[in-house]
Amino acid sequence: MGHKVKIQRVERGSTKSYYVNFPASLAEAALIEKGEELEWLVEDRNTFVLRRVMEKKSFVKGEKPLS
Repeated sequence: MGHKVKIQRVERGSTKSYYVNFPASLAEAALIEKGEELEWLVEDRNTFVLRRVMEKKSFVKGEKPLS
């Protein structure tokens, strides 16, 4: 299952940032909380993995962590 998102580029003076909107349906399904830390892992130029900094127990029986 996938969700398409668009990258937003914002330039303010000499700084620029890129933003990715995270779909609410995914955040709710993963029980992501406001202020929770996540990190991007870059596997290659085409694959970016977003994961929690602090692992939570899975509610899916038999699921193994992705580390």
